[in-house]
Amino acid sequence: MKIKKTVAAILIVCSMFLAAPIAYASIGDILKEGALIFGGGALVKALGPQLNDFINTLTFNKGVKFDGYTKVVPIVSIGNGTRIGAAQVGGVTKAAVDRVKAVGQLEGEFNRIRAQALIPIDSENPLKQFKRVQGVGVTAIIDVKL
Repeated sequence: MKIKKTVAAILIVCSMFLAAPIAYASIGDILKEGALIFGGGALVKALGPQLNDFINTLTFNKGVKFDGYTKVVPIVSIGNGTRIGAAQVGGVTKAAVDRVKAVGQLEGEFNRIRAQALIPIDSENPLKQFKRVQGVGVTAIIDVKL
């Protein structure tokens, strides 16, 4: 089991590194990046339960445990470039948390102020139609040092 977790962690690091923004030269490059993003999302889903347990243990040990239901889902960026990440979401009802498939990340600027909105959504593909899941918020962000 430990070997599977190590291999999965290495694959996540590699997929996140490869999913960094690249200059598009052809349709082949676009398709390749799409495969990396969906592959990275699959890895986040595969490791989600272990990451969720880790975050819940960490927050419990620090006395700031979330009192409700939590799970880890991919973060998908909508806008500048394509990226993949992971976030823990939390809500008071299991039904609401179960509806969350990803966290959409929106970015914008106003004068010299930059804002990021992290929105729990009901779809893993923000290019298609999606809805915000009410009653759920982002409780943690997971990133990998490259």
